[in-house]
Amino acid sequence: MTSDIELARFNMVEQQIRPWDVLDKRVLEVFFKVPRERFVPEDQQAYAFSDMAIPLAHHQHMLRPVVEGRILEHLQIQPNEHILEIGTGSGFFTACLATLGKSVRSVDIHKTFTKQAAGILDELGFDQVALETGDAHAGWALQEQFDVIVFTGALAQIPEVCKSQLTEGGRLLAITGKGPIMTAEMITRKRADHFETQSLFETCTDYLKGAEPAPEFTL
Repeated sequence: MTSDIELARFNMVEQQIRPWDVLDKRVLEVFFKVPRERFVPEDQQAYAFSDMAIPLAHHQHMLRPVVEGRILEHLQIQPNEHILEIGTGSGFFTACLATLGKSVRSVDIHKTFTKQAAGILDELGFDQVALETGDAHAGWALQEQFDVIVFTGALAQIPEVCKSQLTEGGRLLAITGKGPIMTAEMITRKRADHFETQSLFETCTDYLKGAEPAPEFTL
């Protein structure tokens, strides 16, 4: 059984993630190190390493492995960096961020996600992760700054206040727009008053609760 899991994990990395131009050795190693199957709901275990967005509670989904890989590739997280994650979900991506960086502060609006992820992360020894519950799509811990801010669900638009939470050289990555085609964007704080925005790749995922586009009214 263990060999089947390891083969599936290997195939996920080599047949899904790497071909999507995820070439950073540290990033690829994360997907070998972090046991994705521990974070997948029991009734979805057969799809733990599949190229799909695995359903979670509250009408949410885990990001596809290829999307997770590309996000990490673009962020280029360093071992000394402090990270804010908006949208804990299953906790798998939280573990990936913690493996690459120094610390992760992760916030989710759903208490069940926070509680479940905390239990798994504690068991796996991720003591550099702080989990909190709250509505954080428009920013969190506003008095603090982070080297990396990442949203794991889509936003209609990136809140301006979040840009001020970046350190100089810090990066913010979020998926924005409307389905079926959304865009992963990265904002880099080049100087205190200068930000650079890049469109990275197209994808589609669930909106964070409260970050949905305003309804369109027609006559």
